[in-house]
Amino acid sequence: MNTFFLIFVGLPALEIFLMIKIGGKIGAFYTLALIFLTAIVGILFARVQGIQTLRSGITNLYRNKIPIYELMSGASIAFAALLLIIPGFFSDLIGFLLLIPLSRNFLFKIILKNKNNIKQTKNSNKTIDGEILNKDKDEL
Repeated sequence: MNTFFLIFVGLPALEIFLMIKIGGKIGAFYTLALIFLTAIVGILFARVQGIQTLRSGITNLYRNKIPIYELMSGASIAFAALLLIIPGFFSDLIGFLLLIPLSRNFLFKIILKNKNNIKQTKNSNKTIDGEILNKDKDEL
């Protein structure tokens, strides 16, 4: 199925479906309050995680290490904050999963493992580079 269709039609439909189901169980007022509460708590948690990631990245720079993990972490925290601002329960769930360092590390391992597999399949041709050496001297 088309990815564009899933993102721009499927996800909002899922969000609306979940809001209706949860609103039917706990009421409209509590559903709206829960949406605002998750947004506020998520943004505060993203701020704390972002500051910790920034401090860790600066520490790595002082140690002359490249802060690759911190860059990836910062990008995922920013994306998580965006998901938490968007009203909806599914986006909040994904946002909170991205904010938790344990699930974020698990996601990074999966992504990096798949990236290494792609590199290996591209470089898996059966060509061996070599050089031919003649022990005989050239005759002139």
